Amino acid sequence: MRIVNQLGAGCLLLFAGLLAPAQQIDLSGNWSPRFHEDQPERIPGPELGDYLGIPINDAARLRAESWSPSRLTMPEQQCRVHISPYIYRGPLELRIWLEKDPETQQVIAIRNYISTYEQNRTIWMDGRPHPPEYAMHTWMGFSTGKWEGDMLTVYTTHIKTGWLRRNGLAESDHATLVEHFIRHDNNLTHVSIVTDPVYLTEPLIKSQDFVLDNQYNGNWLWPCESVEEVVLKPDDVPNFLPGENPFLKEYLTRYPMVPEQALRGGAETMYPEYQLKIKK
Repeated sequence: MRIVNQLGAGCLLLFAGLLAPAQQIDLSGNWSPRFHEDQPERIPGPELGDYLGIPINDAARLRAESWSPSRLTMPEQQCRVHISPYIYRGPLELRIWLEKDPETQQVIAIRNYISTYEQNRTIWMDGRPHPPEYAMHTWMGFSTGKWEGDMLTVYTTHIKTGWLRRNGLAESDHATLVEHFIRHDNNLTHVSIVTDPVYLTEPLIKSQDFVLDNQYNGNWLWPCESVEEVVLKPDDVPNFLPGENPFLKEYLTRYPMVPEQALRGGAETMYPEYQLKIKK
């Protein structure tokens, strides 16, 4: 009888272990980015007219070719915040911490502070639903998260219009974002997947890496005050009519080995098989 009881107790402990939640990785800390991946795009910025590897459609291409960099000199554009699908790509410092219920100590949310434009982002972990479609859109959007093993997966909606690539390629306010935060010791990998029914024909996947840096003593502030950089006429918005953008050929002149067809982007330019096509 004692053996039977011991076996029963062991089975109960095993069953309880299976029901217990998986060990969750703590993402808390100060994280500094590493730019070994896509460095030319993320730091100096992409070339005008270079849409290679982006699954854009004709609408996105037309909007980008009509865009003028001089638009960034407008006072209302100088301090415009990067949206959540894009802001992790550039220079920033990232702080992550947990918000817990004071009574139960259950995690309510995972907070992000992003030094660029001093953005506070909340990833809700308490199972609350996303707001209705007509709810207000913000730079960071509305985010909910869940643990999949030791990986944090985040789903974000209600994001304002922003960048796909910082050379005129736009992301619409109908886009949604799925993210994966994966920690390996003192390294953090952030994977973003943007689905945009307005400007993309396929999801756009990017990744970037961070290193734990709790000794960082730099500036976490991003003071931005607009000034008059260029004198514009009242109500003048810099732009180019279709076919009149004089800067789209600069990249071809600098890198003549890249075919013009490839630079125009599209889903097929993302895949290795496209190299065989352009060789023909």
